[in-house]
Amino acid sequence: MSRTIVASARREAVIGFDQPFCVIGERINPTGRKKLAAEMVEGNFETVKKDALEQVAAGATMLDVNAGVTAVDPNATEPDLLVRTVQIVQSLVDVPLSIDSSVTPAIEAALEVAEGRPLVNSVTGEEEKLEAIMPLISKYDVPVVAISNDETGISEDPDVRFAVAKKIVERASDYGIAAHDIVVDPLVMPIGAMGTAGRQVFRLVRRLREELGVNTTCGLSNISFGLPHRHGINAAFIPMVIASGMTSAIMNPCRPQEMEMVRAANVLAGNDADCGNWIRTYRDHAPAAANANAGAAPAPAASSGGRRRGGRAARARG
Repeated sequence: MSRTIVASARREAVIGFDQPFCVIGERINPTGRKKLAAEMVEGNFETVKKDALEQVAAGATMLDVNAGVTAVDPNATEPDLLVRTVQIVQSLVDVPLSIDSSVTPAIEAALEVAEGRPLVNSVTGEEEKLEAIMPLISKYDVPVVAISNDETGISEDPDVRFAVAKKIVERASDYGIAAHDIVVDPLVMPIGAMGTAGRQVFRLVRRLREELGVNTTCGLSNISFGLPHRHGINAAFIPMVIASGMTSAIMNPCRPQEMEMVRAANVLAGNDADCGNWIRTYRDHAPAAANANAGAAPAPAASSGGRRRGGRAARARG
C-alpha cells in the first residue's frame, strides 16, 4: 500500500489507501478573495489566523498555504509573503502544511522555513516545471502534488491525463523520488460543463491506484463549479470518489455537510476503527431540522386516499 508521510514539527499524518481520508484545508488562499489578498499585502494576517484555527477545529488533517496575491498587487514579492504566511500558520496550529505556489523561488523559500515534512503543491508535466521542482523535492525529501497537465494544457481525454501522471511519476524516479511521495491530481472537470466528468475522475482514480500505485488528491469544489447549491454536489461527490480510491482532497472543512460525508465514508471504508471518530464527533449530534421543529404543532393528517409525505420523510431521516 502506498503511504505518503507528511508532518508538522510534532505531528505526523499519512495519506494512504488504508488511512482516513486526508482533508487538506483550502481557505488560506487569496485567489478569488480580494479582501484577503489586500490584507496580506498590507501585512494583516488576522483572517489567515482565523482561517487556520477554524479549519483545524473543523477537522482538517492538513492546511494548504498559498500567498499568490499578484491579482491585487502585481509587485508583491511572493517568496517573502509565502514565508511569512507559513511561519504564522505553523506557529498557530500543529498540523502538516501544503506549500502551494506556482513560483519556484517561493516554494524553495517556504521549504527553508517549513517545519516537519510539508507537501509541495505542485508540479506539472511541463518540462520546465519538472526540471525546476523535482530537484527541490529530492533535496528537501518532501512529497509533491503532480497535476495531470503539460505544455498542451488540460486534456478532456482522461487517458491523456493518465499518461501525463505516469510521465511525472517516471521522471520523479530519475531524481530518486519514490512513487509513494507523488500525490496525483487527475484534474476534476466541472460536471455542469462536462456531463462525463464524474465518471472520468472515478475511472482515472482507479487506474492511478491500480496501475501506478499512487495516492491522489483534487480541488474538490471543481466538480460543482457553475452550478447552484454547490455544496450538495460536493457532498455527494465525496463518498463516490473515496470509494473509487481517492485518498485526499483540497476542500473547505468548515462545511459540515461535506465533512459529514468524509467521516461517513471513512466508517464505511473501514478506515475509522470501531467507528471511534464518528462516535466522538456525533455522539451528541442533534439534527438541525429536529431542533427547528421542536415544540411545533403536529402536521395535519393527510387527506383520504393520500400518502403522508411527512411521515415517509421522517422515517428516512430517522
